[in-house]
Amino acid sequence: MAMLGDRSDFAPPPTGRGNPASLAGQLLVAMPGMPDPRFAETVVCLCAHGPEGAMGLVLNKPIEDLSFDDLVRQLELAPTPPARRIRLLAGGPVEGSRGFVLHTAEWETEGTLPVADWLSMTASVDVLKEVAVGRGPRQAVLALGYAGWGPGQLESELQRNAWLTVPADEALLFGEEEALPGRRGTHRAWRAALARLNIDPLLLSSTAGRA
Repeated sequence: MAMLGDRSDFAPPPTGRGNPASLAGQLLVAMPGMPDPRFAETVVCLCAHGPEGAMGLVLNKPIEDLSFDDLVRQLELAPTPPARRIRLLAGGPVEGSRGFVLHTAEWETEGTLPVADWLSMTASVDVLKEVAVGRGPRQAVLALGYAGWGPGQLESELQRNAWLTVPADEALLFGEEEALPGRRGTHRAWRAALARLNIDPLLLSSTAGRA
């Protein structure tokens, strides 16, 4: 059986904008009974969702052993140190060395993928160059790796109550107060996402239905 969000042969599908069945731009919040331990207490922003499958970025697993300054040096970007920094996240189990910048939509470049009216994703180093010099999108995070689902796989997981869906907003995606390092930060961001639905995780059964 395929693991949750773990399709190594998966290519991100079209965003699904204009398709009322698409969940692109929504957050997936792991249920307490999540069967895959890699996704326990995770919050995932769905960046693309359609008949071909889905892809998303885990938002609440900060990378602690690599800083944005380290990344700028590795990529030989200027200036060093950078004029501006963004948070680095472990975005999922697929292609962990590949970077995806989730950002507000007022900035774009060639290859930028629209996620929602106010949200986009860019996998080009161009956005990192802009951030390093103090420009770029108003809000952004960099995820290394992603979570991917094949055709019908995410729908099946939703039917099995592995996830709740929550509307995304800037506070959940980019809020610094919920980006504490270590497991404490992961748990806090997960609780904050559930709070958007007025849900106390201590009272939430693993057999509850979709919100």
